Amino acid sequence: MEAVRRLGSEKPVVIFSKSNCCISHAIKMLLSSFGANPTVYELDQHPKGKEIENALLALGCHPSVPAVFIGKLFVGGSDEVMSLNVQGKLKPLLIKANAIWM
Repeated sequence: MEAVRRLGSEKPVVIFSKSNCCISHAIKMLLSSFGANPTVYELDQHPKGKEIENALLALGCHPSVPAVFIGKLFVGGSDEVMSLNVQGKLKPLLIKANAIWM
C-alpha cells in the first residue's frame, strides 16, 4: 500500500486506471478538460498491476479503478471525482495542487 501512496504523491494528479475501462477514460477526459495533465498508470499494462490493484482495494477503492490522487491526497474513485466536479470543488482542488493555473 505504501508503494501506491508513493506513486500517488509523485505528481499533481495521478490516476490508476485500466486501458479498457470506460469510466476511467471518462475521468481522464474530465481532468484533462480542466487542463490537467494526469500521470496515468494502466494497471492491465503495468508489471505490478495486480499488486497495485490489491493495494487500491485495501485503501477502500471499490471498484479498484479509477483511483485518483490530487495534490498527494487520495480523492477516491469516479463517484468522488464527479461529486467534486458537480459541487464546483474539483477545479479549486486542481489549482491548489498546481495541476492547473488560472
